Amino acid sequence: MAADLLPLALSRPNEALERARRLLADDPGPYAASLARQAIGIVLREFGDIEQAVRELRAARRLARKSRSAEREADVLATLGVALVFAGRTASGRTALNTAVGLSTGLTHGRILLRRGGVLLVLGRHRAALADLNAAISVLRVAGDLLWEARARTERAFCHLALGALARAAADLGRAEELFVQTGQELESADATANHGVLALRVGDLPAALGHFDAAARRYDRLGAVDANLSLHRCAALLTAGLPEEALAEADEAIERLLGTRGQRSKQAELMLTAADCALAAGRPAAALERAEGAARLFDRQRRRWWRAHARLVMVRAEFAAGSPTGALLRAAGACVRELAALSSPHLPLGHLLAGRIALALGRTGVAREHLTAAARARRGGPAQARTTGWLAHALLAQLDGDARALLHACGRGLAVIDEHRGTLGSSELRAQASAQGAELAALGQRHALLAGRPRTLLTWSERWRAGALAVPPARPPDDPDLQSDLAAIRAVAGRLADAHARGLPTALLQAEQVRLERAARARALRARGDRIACPPFDTGRLLAALDENLLLELVEVDGRLHVLLCGDGRVRRLPAGPVEQAARQLHLARFALSRLAHGRSTLAPTALLGQLESAGTELEQLLLGAAGRVLGDRDVVIVPPGRLHGVPWSLLPSLRGRVVSVAPSATSWLRAHEPEADGDGVVLVRGPGLASKGAEVPKIAAGHADPVVLEDGTATVPRILEAMEGRRLAHIAAHGTFRADSPLFSALRVDDGPLTVYDLERLRRPPRQVVLSSCESGRGAAAGADELLGLVACLVELGTAGVVASVVPVNDAAAVPLMVSLHRELRAGAPLPAALTAARRECAGDPVAVATGWSFQSFGAG
Repeated sequence: MAADLLPLALSRPNEALERARRLLADDPGPYAASLARQAIGIVLREFGDIEQAVRELRAARRLARKSRSAEREADVLATLGVALVFAGRTASGRTALNTAVGLSTGLTHGRILLRRGGVLLVLGRHRAALADLNAAISVLRVAGDLLWEARARTERAFCHLALGALARAAADLGRAEELFVQTGQELESADATANHGVLALRVGDLPAALGHFDAAARRYDRLGAVDANLSLHRCAALLTAGLPEEALAEADEAIERLLGTRGQRSKQAELMLTAADCALAAGRPAAALERAEGAARLFDRQRRRWWRAHARLVMVRAEFAAGSPTGALLRAAGACVRELAALSSPHLPLGHLLAGRIALALGRTGVAREHLTAAARARRGGPAQARTTGWLAHALLAQLDGDARALLHACGRGLAVIDEHRGTLGSSELRAQASAQGAELAALGQRHALLAGRPRTLLTWSERWRAGALAVPPARPPDDPDLQSDLAAIRAVAGRLADAHARGLPTALLQAEQVRLERAARARALRARGDRIACPPFDTGRLLAALDENLLLELVEVDGRLHVLLCGDGRVRRLPAGPVEQAARQLHLARFALSRLAHGRSTLAPTALLGQLESAGTELEQLLLGAAGRVLGDRDVVIVPPGRLHGVPWSLLPSLRGRVVSVAPSATSWLRAHEPEADGDGVVLVRGPGLASKGAEVPKIAAGHADPVVLEDGTATVPRILEAMEGRRLAHIAAHGTFRADSPLFSALRVDDGPLTVYDLERLRRPPRQVVLSSCESGRGAAAGADELLGLVACLVELGTAGVVASVVPVNDAAAVPLMVSLHRELRAGAPLPAALTAARRECAGDPVAVATGWSFQSFGAG
């Protein structure tokens, strides 16, 4: 029947399109033809060519007039009005909707009020939209129209969200989903799933939001539908997760899809604004400004005041991030704040904070105080991001007043909000990224401590945000069989890829499948929930007592310069070092030279290249340690570097060469690993495939241990390795290693059935007390968030492994064999892991390649 086509258009759009065209082919009367054209217009409006949709709906209106049904004409006119607004012709669309409201009565009147309310919502006129939607729901409920009542409640929920009424939004969404299920609306039921994600995101439940969005995407895929709204929601979630580059890529892809299908210009504008937000968060202000200006022009043409105001806010933020502030920029920020206030925007605190910062930079303290005071009110409630904004504004006010106590209190409270948010996350990646939101709060505390000349306070604030995700015991859900299936599939594809490469066969399809599977596995991991475990406070006295006669050097970056906090002998001293960017450049050169020496890739003689490396180590020491290298005596040293300097081959530095050195992500994680725990029992040795040395170290090491578990030659599979590692005293894995800077949790060791990834290791409940990774770059980590690390070593330290030996550059397999054999000999003699590695290096001295290999391995943790 023709009457079935309209509900079908938003439930099973492909079927609706086919049936409508079949009906038109039979040359129906004007009333039925009007219904068919309207159904086609709705499908095209939502999922295809918006201009063609307008043409179909104009034809539907002409047929409705011909049918002499005022109600039919009003209904089509309302649908046309919505399409015109989506096409960017806002004035024409609103005129059509107003005319439709005037023509309609009864149930049709309620449905048209719903559509006009939805358009007002898109235009950002929330209070006017709310009035229409309240009236619509009253009419629809009395008439018993469950489907349209569900649609009206969905629109009203988003009005409530925009106005900050979260409880009312949740109630409307819950009732709408019940009604959609009751009426069999598959597509709109999928929309409801996505909408629950929006609500979860607004209340700060990021894992739930990601879960809802992924579920909605699967439902859209089954229906053959593409929804621009879902891309908008996912971008917001990825931004909240601290993944702006991924959010920007998603927004840009969605814009390309819309342009390719000539889809809704209203959604194109919204996606451009989202892309601007993402670019700004990714540290690309020029790109953000370009996209925000484009979005503002579109919103202007569409007469969407609410959206235009938010585009202008991003423009001001981008200009402030790009260069020196001006009086004109301050006036623009003030205008933004006034417009956001008039619109009751939830982004008003951010606008006030921005205006306050610009005023501070210009020395306009009175204006700054006014805006910061307004922004600080957000600290009292709402989602984590809003409260963090409020506490940051409160801290800047305290700094303005010279009130150090209030400054540190505000910074501490803001970071506590982030800890609370991070505690809800089960994904180590999201926990690391979440710390980025507190970077400025922690930097304020560090800067104050530095200016006040208080090294202990500087240490406390550095620990307050450094490797915070590693300072808390891991929160892991029960084993997820779907995630394990994805990881097993990734291993299978990796094996087929290796085989295809060996045979010279095409690999493009296999690589695409690997990317798809990795995305699926990562999406599952991001949805994991945490247990809200509180981050324990850092205790300097406890650290100094645990160090005994040894020293801990924490490298702190403040405003682009490194400072060394020398902890030991019952006190904390600060010594200045070099610029961090210069240190990073010198590190890159040193790592490159070390790798060339290890693999014989230099035209220079090995002894000459070794001499160059020694000189590079001297320069690197001056930049990283300053004068600290001259006051170490002969004591053992723990190094705690910033995240992006964790790949330093520390034994290359003259003052650390030949010394027992261990590296830790934070003093807190070192202290936790240092505290005695019951050692596990037994040794497990793993030999992976394809090593140039054929894993020659494994049988030699096995001969020195009593009853070791040896996995090799087909038995070294991920499930068996993980089972064997549980609760062991020591695990040694000789395998090819791969560091993935693009996705560090897919950094892996190659074993018999494919890659053993970080995601696999995260399944360990009782990790080995000590782990030796005899593989290339297994010690590298990717800096994430504020000052976090992601990678194989970071994972093991977070899980509770006390000490890990791993390499920070590609190593020579053959040269690693004698080093590893010597290392195990020292361990059997009772040496701690850092001391055993130092002694093994001494035994392998003499040959330049052996020396370079020794320098490439580091001891992480406390041993």
